[in-house]
Amino acid sequence: MQFLRTVRAYFRALFTGRSYGRLQLDEQFFSGDQRFRFLSRQRSPLWRAMLFGVWLYPFTTGGKVLIAGFSLAFLIGAVSVDVPMYQIFVALLALILVTSTVGSLFRWGKLEITGGFPEKATAGTTITGQFTIRNIGGLPLYDLSAGCFLPPRNWEVHKTPLMVPSLGLGETAVIPVALTPLCRGPYVLPPVRVFTTFPFNLNRNQIGIQHSTAILVLPRFHPITTIRLDVGNRYQPGGISLTSNIGESPEYIGNRDYQPGDSLRRIDFRSWGRLARPVVKEYQEEYYCRIALVLDTYVATRSLAPRTGYPGFEAAVSMAASVADALARGEYIIDLFAAGPELHIFRAGRHTAHLENVLEILACVGRCRTNPFDTLGPALINELGQISTVVCVFLDWDDRRRQLVQAAQEAGCHVKVMVVRDGVTTLPISALERLDIAQYSSQQVTGGKLEEL
Repeated sequence: MQFLRTVRAYFRALFTGRSYGRLQLDEQFFSGDQRFRFLSRQRSPLWRAMLFGVWLYPFTTGGKVLIAGFSLAFLIGAVSVDVPMYQIFVALLALILVTSTVGSLFRWGKLEITGGFPEKATAGTTITGQFTIRNIGGLPLYDLSAGCFLPPRNWEVHKTPLMVPSLGLGETAVIPVALTPLCRGPYVLPPVRVFTTFPFNLNRNQIGIQHSTAILVLPRFHPITTIRLDVGNRYQPGGISLTSNIGESPEYIGNRDYQPGDSLRRIDFRSWGRLARPVVKEYQEEYYCRIALVLDTYVATRSLAPRTGYPGFEAAVSMAASVADALARGEYIIDLFAAGPELHIFRAGRHTAHLENVLEILACVGRCRTNPFDTLGPALINELGQISTVVCVFLDWDDRRRQLVQAAQEAGCHVKVMVVRDGVTTLPISALERLDIAQYSSQQVTGGKLEEL
């Protein structure tokens, strides 16, 4: 019966155009057309779903060996019933039927499943979801396990599940499920299935299911101790609210009534005496350091990316994360510019946002197959009047990138360029350009061999 239900669901998905196994996506990552494209990438092919439902999931390794022996015995025994192999075929068929019948009885059992995976992870780091199961049915359950099947292509499942020998009425048990993301990005993991392999560990009979939520995999990076930058303060019309008061002289903008917690140094005694109530001076900072972090996302190749992503591009993202981490320790405003399929402009630092927010943006930035500098250049040039330093993480060095750097220099900005590339750049990197530029290989970045830049 379960097999017939599975086949019926597959054909329904085929004729309605919907994927088997609906994915649930948290709206905090994507919206509109982005969510549709994301679900299209996450959707498994129909043939893979059918193979999973008919062969990969229902049978364990021992069950698959038994089915293979059953098929071989059937082919040999089909010649004549007098061949001894025919008796082996009948015996294997009886074993399969008995195992399926006994295991199907546990489908009447009921489980209460709680737990899940963390909302965020780091590429290359194993995450473990703790799932608590409680028997709320009328039957004791045996040989219980939990697993996550058909994960996204960029994930690995640790095939060492914990088996609970028995779970009586009202008893609880905790089963860990471990997975490793190989590449950054937003994902929706398949549901975690709780099943029993009783009595002979030949097939899986599903008892409960726990749907997973969206998970964001942050880029992996190695902290750097020192980054050499020429920085300076520039005038910012209007200032930025919620910035700290370390190291600058704020601009006086007026007075206001005293509020509990205000600094006593800012009390205006003359106004207090004139108005007969405590008044403090109010300031606004308009001089501070803004650093633009420009990430190059142009990957022209149309080949299928490895499970760990394109090495050069992923190394550039890790380099940008390392730079953002180093700058976040200082009193800087960080403006992130990244042009992938969509232009990303994000501001962080000095209490306006945190490093974690920058990592979230870097986790969702995708590669761009067309040159993005037509979109990135104007957005950066409009902000150069208030930016002190521009840090560029490029994947190559050519005329388009050099023109962008020259525009930043002409605007009075200090520029530091880091080229992440394994081979030779399009234009040779010359020291005569009077530019702070250096080239790094992807192994240097991902291997944590850079302690200072």
